[in-house]
Amino acid sequence: MADISLGTSATAAPVRSASSRLLFIDNIRWSMIILVLSMHACDTYSPFGNWYYVDRQATGFGTALVFGVYQSFLQAFFMAALFFIAGHFAAASFDRKGIAPFVRDRVLRLGLPTLLYMLVIGPLTQYFLSWTWGSGGFGHQWLRHLGDGEWLSETGPMWFCAALLVFSILYGLLRLAGWREPRVDLGDDRPSRLRLAGFIAAMAALTFLVRIRLDEGASVLNVHPGDFPQYVLMFAAGTLGYRGNWLVGIPERFCVRAGRLMLAASVPLIGALILFGGGLSGDTQLYSGGFNWVSAGKCLWEALVCVGMGLLMLAIYRGHFDGQGVVARFLSDNAFGVYLIHPPLLIACAILLHPLAWPALAKAALLTCLAATGSFAASALILRKSPLRALL
Repeated sequence: MADISLGTSATAAPVRSASSRLLFIDNIRWSMIILVLSMHACDTYSPFGNWYYVDRQATGFGTALVFGVYQSFLQAFFMAALFFIAGHFAAASFDRKGIAPFVRDRVLRLGLPTLLYMLVIGPLTQYFLSWTWGSGGFGHQWLRHLGDGEWLSETGPMWFCAALLVFSILYGLLRLAGWREPRVDLGDDRPSRLRLAGFIAAMAALTFLVRIRLDEGASVLNVHPGDFPQYVLMFAAGTLGYRGNWLVGIPERFCVRAGRLMLAASVPLIGALILFGGGLSGDTQLYSGGFNWVSAGKCLWEALVCVGMGLLMLAIYRGHFDGQGVVARFLSDNAFGVYLIHPPLLIACAILLHPLAWPALAKAALLTCLAATGSFAASALILRKSPLRALL
């Protein structure tokens, strides 16, 4: 990314107001969106995950292991990072606007694009590309889709925006009732380390408790309850982070040391889960949930990766990617548009790649590149030149 300006790495945080434009956060956002495309490309070819269109071939143990570890690794942190960022800016937005403008802005920016996907983009994708809607004509199926209430669970990837809208409204109501998050400082000291350890323990424990009854793959209105404790906690942490000025105030040394320690601890843990949890024999049932040590260990592993990657990304992007050239600005401007429209484009590319006799991992990588290129181009040339531009 030659167009991304490089900052100077330092052991202390940059001296900057929390109200100034945080370009490194914009760069994290579009990076996570590209990882979303990567995840859905993997869902297309790997033996794991759910997606509109799958093109799965017989895979060996090594390929299945790479897919499983990579997809689990992404799932452990990339959406949680977006919820943390959203929490930070929700607190800032409420401080500036108050309840009515805050909720109105959230409904416009999150609710309307979600409805657009549920009523237009998703149905077109399912009928014409993934062929999951049966026959009888698109209009007939669309009306049936509305009448039976199925559309309520057809948010697709926009489940994130629907969940974020709910989180934001609940946060606004709490603030309206007089609650205000306390200021919590994080630095390179023992109390901060204890706070992080407690946060990781709480995330792992709550996730485990939910997955005892509802496994990781369970879906309620296209949302996975087994992942919700992580998302709620990360959104809440984002609001605390805004009050404590974490994004610019946490020392780089603390982020790097704590992040490395958490990721280092996650490596032997995932190794033990693979060796003794059934992964070597292809039995993945225990990883999804239930009252067992494998599910508990996986929940702890996810919490370690979630917080560890968050801290490392903060240090790396803040220190080295806190600027934007032409390419990074283009990617940032179109990130949300790509998130909204990438499913039909990714599926269309996957259909075109179907005759290609490549290994599954190679096809997933190629599909990611093609879908990203097509989605960013469509966002820039179509969405951002349409009336929808105000929502992107």
